Amino acid sequence: MLKDLFAKPKKKKYATIPTERDKQDVPEGIMTKCPSCKKIMYTKELTKNVKVCLHCSYHHPMTAYERINSLFDAGFVEMDRGMISVNPLDFPDYMEKLEKDKVKTMMNEAVVTGIGRISGYELSVAVMDSKFRMGSMGSVVGEKITRAIEKACEKKIPFFIFTASGGARMQEGVLSLMQMAKTSAALKMFSDEGGLIVSIMTHPTTGGVSASFASLGDINLAEPGALIGFAGRRIIEQTIREELPEDFQTAEFLMKHGQLDAVVPRQELKDTLTNILKIHVPGGERI
Repeated sequence: MLKDLFAKPKKKKYATIPTERDKQDVPEGIMTKCPSCKKIMYTKELTKNVKVCLHCSYHHPMTAYERINSLFDAGFVEMDRGMISVNPLDFPDYMEKLEKDKVKTMMNEAVVTGIGRISGYELSVAVMDSKFRMGSMGSVVGEKITRAIEKACEKKIPFFIFTASGGARMQEGVLSLMQMAKTSAALKMFSDEGGLIVSIMTHPTTGGVSASFASLGDINLAEPGALIGFAGRRIIEQTIREELPEDFQTAEFLMKHGQLDAVVPRQELKDTLTNILKIHVPGGERI
């Protein structure tokens, strides 16, 4: 008996496979792994830090509504929420893919537009969301942005846009491409009326979006590390037959070459936008 009492417990040959009940004890989404530094952190802490990695400052993607909630005062009024895309070219499976993205994102399209206030200053805004069809620009995206610009012109308030897009939406063909001209024309009319345009480019801002309204701000800002460009890196290298710098098409590269006014970390963005509004809207609509 004494021998049995002091005997070492036998090691299990195989790892225990957790049951479904065990798995349910750990809430899904409680931890997030950073794709940049590979470190794991509590999702709640990451959210508190406006989705910027606590270890390496990597800027995780934000949804349109997360961005609005992090920057705008209470009382944001969304416009044109019910506007939805159709399938003008009868592109196979296009409507099914749109329906899936609507369920996944709780949005009807890749941009949210509306009227809100930052630190009391009223402005019209368009916020793109890369989780809906990679933020691609179709006819509805272009129309919603154009209407937001026109509303800014009507109310004589600034227009801010947050871009996140893979470019024009191929399923809508030339109807998608014409949104580049339509939005650019609306911005020119607004600018001629003396309106303030601020563009904040987030990861990624590419294709027809970068070649139109994203680059037409009076002030052009970007988040750190954001990919900003028109054609892809490989296409450019194959065309010019040269190797491009490692940081090519990053926000920092564009800043270095004079294509941006500032690269602003997300934690500092609200203060930066407030200062811009203070300078350009003295005595403006503020509560």
